[in-house]
Amino acid sequence: MESALIVGIIAGGVIFISLFFHFIPVGLWVTAMAAKVRVSILSLIGMRLRKVNPRMIIPAKIMAAKAGITISTNDLEAHFLAGGRVQNVVNALIAADKANIDLPFERAAAIDLAGRDVLDAVKMSVNPRVIETPMVAAVAKDGIQVKAISKVTVRANLARLVGGAGEETIIARVGEGIVTTIGSSVSHKSVLENPDKISKTVLEKGLDSGTAFEILSIDIADVDVGKNIGAALQMDQAEADKNIAQAKAEERRAMAVAKEQEMVARVSEMRAKVVEAEALIPIAMAEAFKKGNLGVMDYYSMKNVMADTQMRDSISKSGAKKKKD
Repeated sequence: MESALIVGIIAGGVIFISLFFHFIPVGLWVTAMAAKVRVSILSLIGMRLRKVNPRMIIPAKIMAAKAGITISTNDLEAHFLAGGRVQNVVNALIAADKANIDLPFERAAAIDLAGRDVLDAVKMSVNPRVIETPMVAAVAKDGIQVKAISKVTVRANLARLVGGAGEETIIARVGEGIVTTIGSSVSHKSVLENPDKISKTVLEKGLDSGTAFEILSIDIADVDVGKNIGAALQMDQAEADKNIAQAKAEERRAMAVAKEQEMVARVSEMRAKVVEAEALIPIAMAEAFKKGNLGVMDYYSMKNVMADTQMRDSISKSGAKKKKD
């Protein structure tokens, strides 16, 4: 009975010690003490209770202390609980300190929580990055298209990294500046002769305002001559004018045809009325005979006049035909 009790006590002690060392990372505490970083056992227990991983906090605090940077445990825990990358922030602070860049922990944590890589930003501040813009095409005042590719050297601005625009904005603004500069040039030759004019004009515009970067230089990598846009536009305008003129001519022709058809209809109507009137002549003459208003001799005289008129018409037509032949 006593032996069973002893075994139970020993088993309980082993379980307690296992749970103690599992719940409290004594190894991390010993490592921190060896690195002369003061971390109490109660702090480690509090981390466990607050669901903070001590293996993310203690090594980062030791690394910062060895680099001569003082960061409180509470700040590291708060950043971890906010969803930040503690190790990345500490590495960025160490890199900034070695490069003599003023970067407080609060700003580094804000940059990290904003979704940006703070360590990459510090490296970009030390080693500027070159951004190559896509080919930008613009038209000079003489109508000749000019194509240019530029390389923009930028450095991260840590003070504007939170809320500042990214690389896409820099590329868009530089492209706009290139288009404006080429478009204001009198001739495409002046652009080809002095490509640095584009760089100077674009730099004077302060394109890095409101962005997370500082533009150090803009270099024109390539300049080519494109199409003669002015001539192409003139040709298109001439083609459009020709089509308009043809449409107007067709409209006038249609109106003339309509008027001609209207005149033909009127003449036909008049002829019909004449025929109708001529058809009434015999009736009128018969009526005149009945009433005694027209005699036989008057009728024959009228017939003679009509025959004489027809003869004169036929003679004049035959004479005109011979003269024409």
